[in-house]
Amino acid sequence: MNPKLNIAISSYRSAPYGGGQGIFIYELSKALQALGHNVDIISGPPYPNLESEINLIKSPGLDLFSTFVFKERLSMFLNRKDRTLDDWYEFFSALLGGFPEMKTFGNRLQTIICNSSYDILIDNQSISFGILEIQKSLPVLEIIHHPITKDYEYDLEFSRGIIQKISKWRWFSFLKMQKKVAPQLKAISTPSVNSKKDIVKDFSVSSKKISVIPNGIDFKVFSPKDRIPRTKDKIITTASADVPLKGLDFTLKAIAALKEEFPLLRLVIIGAPRTGGHTERLIQKLKIEANIVYKTNLTKEEIAIEYASSNIAIVSSLYEGFGFPVGEAMACSIPLIATNVASIPEITSNFAELIPSNDSKSIEVSIRKILLNPSKYQSRAEDGRKHIIENFDWEKISKSYEDLIYKIIQDFKC
Repeated sequence: MNPKLNIAISSYRSAPYGGGQGIFIYELSKALQALGHNVDIISGPPYPNLESEINLIKSPGLDLFSTFVFKERLSMFLNRKDRTLDDWYEFFSALLGGFPEMKTFGNRLQTIICNSSYDILIDNQSISFGILEIQKSLPVLEIIHHPITKDYEYDLEFSRGIIQKISKWRWFSFLKMQKKVAPQLKAISTPSVNSKKDIVKDFSVSSKKISVIPNGIDFKVFSPKDRIPRTKDKIITTASADVPLKGLDFTLKAIAALKEEFPLLRLVIIGAPRTGGHTERLIQKLKIEANIVYKTNLTKEEIAIEYASSNIAIVSSLYEGFGFPVGEAMACSIPLIATNVASIPEITSNFAELIPSNDSKSIEVSIRKILLNPSKYQSRAEDGRKHIIENFDWEKISKSYEDLIYKIIQDFKC
């Protein structure tokens, strides 16, 4: 019988409502704790929501990206007591347009780990120099959802002018560190076969070091709600505004093309708009302000209700390491339109309307087909929920993680 373990899960930031990192940390820690292990979360801000039995160890950086106002950032820095070299580096790197949190979090993590008695550290994608130091004395499993090189490629592609390109180059300068660190990591897990291929290619990692374990979907929360009526012309998407990788532009253009034919059409965007940003300007240019609704800081339960009252879900991403919104929409038995890229077909199988990326016309055609023949696509959506339950159950997935963890610990001892 395998022993119960003391497991540390680290995450440089774990926002509970935006992006997938906070969701992943919550679900993985909950699943491992349910297997009987003791689990601590070590996180930088913003901090995750966790089950009450799971301990949160805060590793507060300067949290400079909670604001982009220089005076507020300066105040955060000056009010920091006993400033370290990492604090100075974090402040000046951010001031010059960089994103230093992964590096400084990794350095601070070393201090926390060296005074502990964990059996293993699971790090959530910091891929930092600090992790290399930790793995000299402690088994480490690095989670890489996908190489951030993909975000960089698409941000460059959609940048306008040399100034924007230089800005992107500076922001993604942490990739130099990650490309040095990744090949030296002893054990990596990633949620899709596609991500594994990209990690091997972009980070020069041996495929033998990489295990593929899909993320799970909370199909108990994300489920059909019979008491909530569907709104015929309501469409839902989850996308961070002004992040080219999410392909929101193409969904917005499809809505603009359909608004005359379906004047009551409403697109609910789960995400935060950036005031005066590219997405806001595009919405104004397309004259679809009346057709767009933003909803932010929703709990899982609230997002599930939004799905339940929607008639169609759209994931128009140009790339996904693992798309939680794909699985969540399918778990809610909502007809899904999704791009046929990266890991998405691995999640959907044949239970979604798969379309090319960068193609607003395909989104438009697919929306029209579903709105005009909802019963046909609803039947497929219900089969899609069964597919999610069978293949993306956190209970089964946690056992895969547990098996891998025991192997890593054993290999470390040899």
